[in-house]
Amino acid sequence: MAHAVVSPTTGPDEVSSEPVVSLSPIDTGRVASLIGQLLVELGEDPNREGLLGTPERVASWWSDLLSPRGSAAMTCFAESHLSNQLVVVSGMSVWSVCEHHLLPMNLAVTAGYVPDGEVVGLSKFGRIAGAHAGRLQVQERFTRQVAAELTSVIGSEDVAVVVRGTHLCMSMRGVRMEEARTTTVEAGGRFSSDPVLSQQFLTIASAQWGER
Repeated sequence: MAHAVVSPTTGPDEVSSEPVVSLSPIDTGRVASLIGQLLVELGEDPNREGLLGTPERVASWWSDLLSPRGSAAMTCFAESHLSNQLVVVSGMSVWSVCEHHLLPMNLAVTAGYVPDGEVVGLSKFGRIAGAHAGRLQVQERFTRQVAAELTSVIGSEDVAVVVRGTHLCMSMRGVRMEEARTTTVEAGGRFSSDPVLSQQFLTIASAQWGER
């Protein structure tokens, strides 16, 4: 079972319209106390051998996931002879948490762009994906945020991002369909107007999932 959502990217001048989420520092002691209370309400004893330290470990995980972190500054390199070449970065996998059910989701990210006189440092693509995953999220918004930041940094609308998500909120609750996947696509500039370029990108993106 798969679900796909496709939408165009915003242009460079529209990036600021994305909602900015300000994350407050997390009180891990308070969170650990609340987790301990939750265990009690679930009929458990937080002081039994197997659960000793569990509230603190859970609080530490939440703090690590949701700690404010910005995307590292993008490094661009002049490469005038590579203009109009399709560049695709795939195989990026990040974990986030669904804000509707507070359950993890794994997001496989592929990003593509068309250079115009310079290329972007490759490691920065993963940093951008990781920065936007480190908060309570929905996949659709995550996809748009990654595409919007890339569009802003590259200075061109010729950017596309496709995300393939595995959501535990669908795999282990509700309909409990373990094979369900959700695909979201954000395409701008030539990726939304040039069917050949768009198909090239989507073919490369789908190849990492073993699709034909």
